[in-house]
Amino acid sequence: MNTISDKKDKRSKIDLAASFLSRADGLREKNLYKEAAAIYLNAILLNRKDVNSYYGLGLCYKYLKNYPKAIKNLEYAADLKPDFYEAYYELGICHLLEGIPCGAIKNFVQAIQINPENPNAILQLGVSHELCDEADMALMIYQKLIENSPNFIKAYEHKSTLLMKMDRFDEACGVLVKLIKIQPDYAPAYLGIATCLDKSGKQPEAQRYYRKFLQKKPLDVQAQFAKSRLEKLKSVKRRNNYLSLV
Repeated sequence: MNTISDKKDKRSKIDLAASFLSRADGLREKNLYKEAAAIYLNAILLNRKDVNSYYGLGLCYKYLKNYPKAIKNLEYAADLKPDFYEAYYELGICHLLEGIPCGAIKNFVQAIQINPENPNAILQLGVSHELCDEADMALMIYQKLIENSPNFIKAYEHKSTLLMKMDRFDEACGVLVKLIKIQPDYAPAYLGIATCLDKSGKQPEAQRYYRKFLQKKPLDVQAQFAKSRLEKLKSVKRRNNYLSLV
């Protein structure tokens, strides 16, 4: 039977663990992951059921690129709190970073079941299927995400990029055109459309979109590529015009 002293001792340990947790969170927010990890461990030694300390420690190991330890601690957090969306989401991310995309799927599914309104887990579920060579499933997920969250730009980006990898340039172009209608100033979409048209042999239209991209982002890292393609397409056009006159 616990004495009053035992209860006070237990209470003081929990309070000290909470103090360690607060300090560790502060260090993690300053990107001091090694220092934060050591203090999270102190908190866990005092309170083995401290969900947030396991979660914080998992994040520290994630940023330190120790993904096996990150996964282990995030799993502890998820076991202690089965409705912990962030723990399942980060578990999925860590599996992806560790190169285990098929292992990430179940965690993203669990995160979606907990919070079906958050598009990030749905997007990463699509990425996981894509990396597992399940392109059709990934495309279906991206499309569903576009339908349910029409302003979520990343869904359009991922769908169009995957379609381009599959040489389905006309479909990719269509996705990017829809993206521009939603966000007309989104410059990468113009470059994507130009590339799709270029690959499809529609050079005059491609030139127009390369110019639109350069108008919006003249100093972008991709600007030199766009300029080079424009010059190449112009030279081809001049050569063809010359040959037609001969």
